[in-house]
Amino acid sequence: RRHRLVCWNTAGTEVMGPSSNQQHKPLEIGCKLLCRWRDDQYWMCEVIERRQNIETNEWKYYVHYLSFNRRMDEWVPIDRFDLGAQETTGDGKKVTRNIKRKFDESHHAEEEGELDPITLKEHEEATKVKNISRIAIGKYEMDTWYFSPFPKEYANCDTLYWCEYDLNYFARKSQLERYMRTRCKRFHPPGDEIYRYGEMAVYEIDSRVERVFCENLCLLAKLFLDHKTLYYDVQPFLFYVICSCDDQGAHMVGYFSKERVSQEDYNLACILALPCYQRRGYGKFMIWFSYELSKREKKLGTPERPLSDLGLVSYRSYWASKLLEILSKHKGTISIKELSDMTSFRPEDIISTLQALDLLKYFGGQHSVYVSPKMLETYVNKKDNSPAVDSTKLKWVPHSERNRPPAPASAAT
Repeated sequence: RRHRLVCWNTAGTEVMGPSSNQQHKPLEIGCKLLCRWRDDQYWMCEVIERRQNIETNEWKYYVHYLSFNRRMDEWVPIDRFDLGAQETTGDGKKVTRNIKRKFDESHHAEEEGELDPITLKEHEEATKVKNISRIAIGKYEMDTWYFSPFPKEYANCDTLYWCEYDLNYFARKSQLERYMRTRCKRFHPPGDEIYRYGEMAVYEIDSRVERVFCENLCLLAKLFLDHKTLYYDVQPFLFYVICSCDDQGAHMVGYFSKERVSQEDYNLACILALPCYQRRGYGKFMIWFSYELSKREKKLGTPERPLSDLGLVSYRSYWASKLLEILSKHKGTISIKELSDMTSFRPEDIISTLQALDLLKYFGGQHSVYVSPKMLETYVNKKDNSPAVDSTKLKWVPHSERNRPPAPASAAT
C-alpha cells in the first residue's frame, strides 16, 4: 500500500510532503524500490545511475527492473517511484506468463551468442547505462535497448536521427532534414543489389569499399543487440542489407553479416531485424537467404557459434519448417545426408532439430525419422507470414569464383 504524506499549514493550505518532486533527497545509487512501469503497475527496480538537470535542479534516475531484461532499463523522474516502498518487499509483482509472453513478443531480437561469466560481467558494467534513448529512422521512431559506443559528442543524446539510406546520423532533426535536402543523393543502401523480388531487395555491401556505412550499421545494431562486440573492425565481413521497396526508395528492415572467409563455413555472423519490422517474418527471410548463398557456394552452412537462446529458437524454427516441408512431400526412405544435400544444412543441425521435434526413433537397431500425420497436418495448416526467397531472382557469384582466370582451352586434336 502506498501512502502520501500530507501536511497543512496554519492557513489550511496543503503542503506537499517528502514525496514531492520539489523536495526530496537524491536517491542513492544501488537502492531498490518500486517504480511505475509503462503498464502503470509498480515493479521492483534498482537505481543504476542518476543525473541532475542544471537548469531545473530536478534529478532523473536510470533504473533496472529486476524482473525484466536489461533492454527495458530507462531514465525516470522521481514521481515514477513509490518512495514508501522498502527493499524488503522483494521483486515486486510476479511476472505472469501472459506478461512474459507480451514482453518476449514485443522485444524479439536475434541476438549473438552468450559471453563467458567474467566477460559478461565486465561487459554489463561498461555498458550498464544506455547513452541513446531513441532513434528516428525513415518514418519510424523507436526506443533503444542497449548501450552503443557512439562518439562522445553524441553522449546522452535523447534521440538520434538517421538517414535510412546511407546511415549517416545526427543529433538534431533539423540537421537530418537539411542533409536529406542537400547531400543525400541516393535512395537505397550502397553496394550491389543482388536480389529483387516483389517489394523485397537485398544489397551486398563490401566493408572494404563502404567502411563508414558498415561501421554505422554496427553502431545502429548495437542499440538492439546486447552482446555485439564488432563496431569498427568490419573489414573481415560482408554485409547483406534487406530492404522493403516502394516508390520512395529501398527502406532497410534488417541485415545480416558473414565472414568474407570462414574456416568453419559459417554462413551468418550477426543478424538483426529492426524492432519496427519485427514479427513480420524478416528474420526467417534472412536465415533462408543465407542458406541460398551457401548453396551457390556449394557448401553446407551454419550460423556462427555460440547461439543465444533466442537465436537457437529462430534457427530451430527455420530448420524444422524446411525439413517438414521436404518430409511432407517425400515418399519412401530418406537419409540425413540426402536431407543435408537438399537443404545445405549441416548433418548435426538436422539431427539436433529432429531430436528436438522428437522425430528420431530407434527401430531394429537403427535410427529412423518418423513424422506423424498429425504433425504434418499441423505444419501444412500453420500460417507463415515470412516473405519467400525465390532463388531464381538471386544474382550473385561466390567471391571465391570472382576474377578467376578462365580455364585454358583444350588443345585441338
